[in-house]
Amino acid sequence: MDIQLAGAEQVPYPDGTFDLTLAALVVHFMPDPVRGLTELARVTSAGGTVAATAWDFAGGRSPLCPFWRAARELDPAASDESDEAGARAGQLAQLFAAAGLRSVVTDELSIEVGQQSFESWWHPFTLGVGPAGAYLRGLPPAAAARLRERCAQLLPPAPFTIRATAWIARGLA
Repeated sequence: MDIQLAGAEQVPYPDGTFDLTLAALVVHFMPDPVRGLTELARVTSAGGTVAATAWDFAGGRSPLCPFWRAARELDPAASDESDEAGARAGQLAQLFAAAGLRSVVTDELSIEVGQQSFESWWHPFTLGVGPAGAYLRGLPPAAAARLRERCAQLLPPAPFTIRATAWIARGLA
């Protein structure tokens, strides 16, 4: 197994290396999603499959929606991920087409994630990862405490289940 760290826009493998490539929940983090998907197509063998998933941020069906709902209630200027690439219905198909992928098929996939406690849901945000974590880390302590409290009010009593939906797309290189 060979694992290398690189941006999606410059995949460090020769043309046609893989039969299948996947961008799972990362398209919206790519500085240039079309270039990133074009690179995935480049390293995928002719006729091989390129696939991607992206949370339905714009439709309010991501696992982060309770966080962003609370954040916007407390701070209307809070910027969530709903305007990012792939976050809306049909966007992955548009990106795939722009990247030159053929026979593109799209769908959605829903999951349920059980949470044993509010803390198990809240803790990942405190790590500062992704836009939500960065937003939380950028708040003064009192504002972060208000956000935590509002999130706890929005979520059902523990244990609870978060249902989330991702857009999915696949095409041929």
